[in-house]
Amino acid sequence: MGRITDRTVLIVGASSGIGAEVARQLGHGGNRFVITARRTAELATVAAEIRAAGSACLDLPADALDPAAAAGVVAAAVAEYGSVDVALLNAGQGPDMAMDRVSVADVSRIMALNYDVVVNYLVPLIGQLRGQPGGGLIAHTNSLAGLMGIPRQGPYSAAKAAVRTLVDTARIELAPHDVRFTSIHPGFVATERIEGDGLPKPFQISQERAARYVVRALEKEPAQAYFPWPTAALVRTLRALPTPVSAAVLRRLASAG
Repeated sequence: MGRITDRTVLIVGASSGIGAEVARQLGHGGNRFVITARRTAELATVAAEIRAAGSACLDLPADALDPAAAAGVVAAAVAEYGSVDVALLNAGQGPDMAMDRVSVADVSRIMALNYDVVVNYLVPLIGQLRGQPGGGLIAHTNSLAGLMGIPRQGPYSAAKAAVRTLVDTARIELAPHDVRFTSIHPGFVATERIEGDGLPKPFQISQERAARYVVRALEKEPAQAYFPWPTAALVRTLRALPTPVSAAVLRRLASAG
């Protein structure tokens, strides 16, 4: 795709963190934004920053857990701007959650917050992009934790792995219609949401730096994007090691938190 300018960009989970920072970084490109999240006031603040940077912006408070609300956001974006060129599905949570202390409800909620929220936007976006000239890009913020089971993040890792598999399938099926998919896998990012959660965070990066990686992925459209490289290399190494060895390393890392 190249540099993102004069595009209609939908960002889900844009009231704070990586989503808000991506919107700010793309706000100088003369783009047309639709940003959504649950928090109305915070979303309005980000929208004002985007408009001040020279891009149009429609801010739509909505709960990504509600399929009807998600479909309504996609429909509103098309009604306002005629198409969606780039969508970044950035909603999700990954709290510290040890398997010997979780309930069934805990695991189900984490699955909903990281899998259902993607599906709720993915389906209506596919319906829209499949039929519009030039197709479009659907990207989602996954996680390096989705590549293997990470101690104290088991439900989160499982949800992210499920999303990745679903999107990998959609990428194959929708390629003839020029609907493209990018799975973005950050390591630990210093967002307000995870501050003080007690988890060890090797090679943590700022949300501003993370957003730069995300923008680059939106521009280049790789199937998979992994960052930062030290964390990505660590995960690749752990996946290549024999299971008893990788498990021992992960136990040591988890106990360091």
